Amino acid sequence: MVRFTFVSGVLAATLACAQSQNETGQNPGWPRWCGKVYEPGYPSFEPGGETTEPALINSDGSPNLYVQIKPRHSIYLEGEERGSIIVNAALSPWYGEPWTNSTTDGSVTEPFTELFFSISLASDNNAGGPIVKGSAPINASAAAFDFDLSSLEPRLAPYDVVLFGMSKFGEQSYMASSSFRYLPDIAPEGSATKIDNLSGGLLFRNAQTGGAFEPLLPYGFYGLYNGSNSTVESAGFVSEYSSDGKGLNGIVSLAGFADTNPVYDSMDASSMRFMFDLRGSYKNLTEVEQRVNTIKHRSSLFAYWTADEPDGWQVPFETTPAAQELIHELDPYHPVAVTLNCQDYYFGEYSVGGDILMADPYPIAINSTFSKWGTVCNRTLGDCGCDNCNGNVQDVTSRLDNLIQYEKWLGRWPLPKFINPQAFYGEDYWFRYPTTAEAFVMNALAFNRGVAGTFAWTWPTSQELFAAHSQMAAVVTNAPVRDFLLGGQPDGNTKLADGPLVDISYWVKGGQVMASVVNGAYEDVPGPISIGLPMTVSSISTVAFGGLSWELSDGQLKIETLPAMSASLVILDLE
Repeated sequence: MVRFTFVSGVLAATLACAQSQNETGQNPGWPRWCGKVYEPGYPSFEPGGETTEPALINSDGSPNLYVQIKPRHSIYLEGEERGSIIVNAALSPWYGEPWTNSTTDGSVTEPFTELFFSISLASDNNAGGPIVKGSAPINASAAAFDFDLSSLEPRLAPYDVVLFGMSKFGEQSYMASSSFRYLPDIAPEGSATKIDNLSGGLLFRNAQTGGAFEPLLPYGFYGLYNGSNSTVESAGFVSEYSSDGKGLNGIVSLAGFADTNPVYDSMDASSMRFMFDLRGSYKNLTEVEQRVNTIKHRSSLFAYWTADEPDGWQVPFETTPAAQELIHELDPYHPVAVTLNCQDYYFGEYSVGGDILMADPYPIAINSTFSKWGTVCNRTLGDCGCDNCNGNVQDVTSRLDNLIQYEKWLGRWPLPKFINPQAFYGEDYWFRYPTTAEAFVMNALAFNRGVAGTFAWTWPTSQELFAAHSQMAAVVTNAPVRDFLLGGQPDGNTKLADGPLVDISYWVKGGQVMASVVNGAYEDVPGPISIGLPMTVSSISTVAFGGLSWELSDGQLKIETLPAMSASLVILDLE
């Protein structure tokens, strides 16, 4: 989001950028975006801050065993009887401890394909015994292991845990650590959100859910509001946005923070869930404390939003982690989101302040080679409204692929990801609205990369785009599609040989598979077209989205022609 103000955008951008550079000591007075000078008259230079593949840990290229653990859910609440810890024993060329694919007791030698482990509370010094004992396959999908919560005291401080693992005969050993929160229960009028660290999705609970955590795929807009304290106008705002079966279930509310603001009362009375906007105050921790304490008891609150493009503005690195830490202290029941703008400008430093990572590539109708500032746009110079973009829907795919790769290179557990699709135009960067087809495709491409939520910038938008996003939201925020998208990362991602811009992903749940087929080209792919499936299916259950006439023949999805800029969600029954 470049998102300068319309009246004095150039001045505001320049001053803000100069201020951020003064704070970081980087070339005071030079207007920069994502580290790059964008106005004429300044020299082009390497912006730095790139995330690169680490050096191989072993000179011969052999892998190490990288053991990580993570609580299945970011929080557990008083009254829950079982918790769960995920164990991932992956082979890595960059991280971990030495591993040899054999284990022996001197007389018997076997392949080392299974890690035997115990997990204990770090504070117990193992006095209470392990809370989990088990084994996990080497270099397979991460697995979750349940443990008993009933003997623990709910508290605000996290519980630290440590894993001790070894090969079958014990001559190779490993350790990993993590923590989990087991919190006092929420007040009846409050809410709580869990991150599912196995699937990358969210679970939400308030009085409307009957006290049970339910899957939440938030879908909506950043919603502008006039700030009126009129109850009638506030109720109208929420009703216009969400009622009449429009399907939108979430909003990043730009409605201020006063507890008496009736827009929040209206959302609490509806099924709307909101992410609270702290983008204008997250640098001031006193103000953060005031606002969080004002809003944290709301039943429709599901998350906080702090930094809006801190990488673009070159905010000091410590700012977002400090805000996140304070919010966790004040309200551990709701996660914190940050929005990154740049393709890769100190990703590692700017992403650590969030529990949810949002990305906002806005590629539609830009000039990706020459900017309104009178400078060319390339890797080291210029600002064309979408950092290092080509100006097509595939920029969404590329940006999410980048973030996923950076986390792997940094050895991190992946954060849940949201997409902020473009639903606007203007500012001499974007020359038209996206079409409804482009809106569908950008979101579908993001779902194909495992995103668990979408918030478009911004509402109000065109009636056509509002209707399009509402139509898609009505499908993906409800079962059965929601449960596929939140049930885990896509099982695979492939391309169509005869259509290189056709992007295909699959999710398996129970006795069904959902296929997402996206044509990101501006022309039809002529057929007949056959798409092979990675599993054996018996029939098409439903075409959940897209309205195309798919058929199943010889175990393949088939269609006569795949229309330009189209997205389909097809649910099939497994044999």
